[in-house]
Amino acid sequence: MIPELGHFALALACALALAQTALPIWGAHRNDARLMAAAPALAVGQLLALATSFGALVWSSVADDFSVLNVAENSHTLKPLLYKVTGAWGNHEGSILLWALILALCGGAVAAFGRGLPSALRARVIGVLGGSSAGFLLFALLASNPFNRLWPPPFDGRDMNPLLQDPGLAFHPPILYAGYVGFAVPFAFAVAALLEGRIDAAWGRWVRPWTLASWCLLTMGIALGSWWAYYVLGWGGFWFWDPVENASLLPWLTGTALLHSAIVVEKREALKVWTVLLAIGTFSLSLSGTFLVRSGILNSVHAFANDPTRGVFILGLLGIVIGGSLLLFAFRAPALAPGGLFAPLSREGALVLNNVLLCSMAAVVITGTMYPLFADFVLGSKISVGAPFFNATVLPLCVPVFAAMIVAPTMAWKRAQLAPALMRLWWAAVAALAVGIVASLGPARGMPALAFAGAAWLILGSFAEVIERVRLFRVSMGDSLARLRGLRLSMFGAALGHAGMGVLVAGVAGMSLATQQVVLMRPGDTVQSAGYSWTLEGLRNEAGPNYAARVATMRLERDGRLVAIMQPSRRTFPVQRMTTTEAAIRTNGMADLYVVLGEERDDAAIMRLNYNPLAPWIWLGALVMAMGGGLSLLDRRTRVGAPARAAVRPGSAIA
Repeated sequence: MIPELGHFALALACALALAQTALPIWGAHRNDARLMAAAPALAVGQLLALATSFGALVWSSVADDFSVLNVAENSHTLKPLLYKVTGAWGNHEGSILLWALILALCGGAVAAFGRGLPSALRARVIGVLGGSSAGFLLFALLASNPFNRLWPPPFDGRDMNPLLQDPGLAFHPPILYAGYVGFAVPFAFAVAALLEGRIDAAWGRWVRPWTLASWCLLTMGIALGSWWAYYVLGWGGFWFWDPVENASLLPWLTGTALLHSAIVVEKREALKVWTVLLAIGTFSLSLSGTFLVRSGILNSVHAFANDPTRGVFILGLLGIVIGGSLLLFAFRAPALAPGGLFAPLSREGALVLNNVLLCSMAAVVITGTMYPLFADFVLGSKISVGAPFFNATVLPLCVPVFAAMIVAPTMAWKRAQLAPALMRLWWAAVAALAVGIVASLGPARGMPALAFAGAAWLILGSFAEVIERVRLFRVSMGDSLARLRGLRLSMFGAALGHAGMGVLVAGVAGMSLATQQVVLMRPGDTVQSAGYSWTLEGLRNEAGPNYAARVATMRLERDGRLVAIMQPSRRTFPVQRMTTTEAAIRTNGMADLYVVLGEERDDAAIMRLNYNPLAPWIWLGALVMAMGGGLSLLDRRTRVGAPARAAVRPGSAIA
């Protein structure tokens, strides 16, 4: 009964989404107030229907209802309760339903918080979101129904992929999807603006908080995925340049460019066409990532399905969304009113340079990710593009990006001079140079030393504008504190976000100095590595709820003092016939001690001993970046109080 209720609610949500698409957009076209007023109710109705459907899927998984095919293929009676709940979205069908639910949440959020929008714009935005949702709901009903029945039901299920049986599944996919799907709102604003034929400062003010929230969520989602891979896969790295990892990086790059471009629209009413194109491109890249994961054209640990039929359906959906929006852009964008002018040497010019570089990085990543598929399809040759290519092509582009990140906030709008801006940063440059020199005296020579210098430049230079505004050391401390209290939260948020990137860069530079030693050890053996004594005290068997584990006990000492007792393990899942590694990690915030238990030979075991300096800073930096974005969202002037829309000038809008 519950699965049927979920199926019915899914179909109802699809019907409401189709109505949400047609009625508000038609009402805005006809200036029919009644049809436009129906948009919020339809969006909320679709959200409630999808929440019911998703709840029914979770209930079926928790209740071990193996008459539901999705539950039978991805659950088991012995699976812990947490993984029964998270397993509801740890598969293809469930993840599509979660995606649709988050998209409906976006529509509901616009309905709830968009009361200050002009009625026609609000109706069009909600309508575009309804159309996007309708596409995914049709896909769920026709090709990926999570409520398909199985008869006779098995006594036990086939269990979930052991790699997904981790608490990270409760956080990583929902937050990552929220970041992906959140960019549907700026996309909807862009399409609505093209339909209306008008973009102004008010439009930029409305778009920016939605873009910022989505960017924060995507940043956290990518960071959680990196951390998950770090401690679950047992390879000791944080980024593999896997095609699906790249698929998440692409909308982050263009979304970062969109965020800064929207600021220019709000402040100067410039870069309007560029901002609209970035909004379309960012959501299109989010959808493209979905296609890569589910089409079967990529072999990846992240891939959900290997089903060309589903891939064709999503490809068709991509063609409609991306092709339709770009076609609308081609017709409407030339008629948009031109924006304000600015000199190349200005804050706007620096933001444009940053955006061009970010989009260039995205183009390089797309090329490296898709070229092997193109070469296989067209040339019939099997090639692989890995970390050496991406490191050699993407990292050089990071240098001017980092420079512009710090210089841009110190420059004036419309027209600026470079010398005064650089004079505000001289102390940060001197400190960064000193850090680079000190680092080069140790093991961090060459690129790592430059990376440490760049990290210091980013962290210190991020607060240069704040220091300039409070006139630190040029007025009394009381006056500086009074000025500090008067600054906008968004200024602190921007500084914190840029500094977080510096912390992340420092973590990456530290990881480049990591040491690894693979040794064959017997109980009682001691190995010296990275200044620590690693002693294997013993090996034992343990029984888990749905796995059998082999656990090693490793004693770490330094200068005769006990540092930690670490217990890496290998888990064997009999139902899935898979073995996973569980790394043991000890951190002090400055470095990670990382131990992995490998295969056993007679009475000995292969142990991999890693010392990863500054590894925690990678995820700390991402957290600081997201916190900076959240702090900017707390600024009331970011969330409300959009300026009144300017009167339409003759010829500036499309009739």
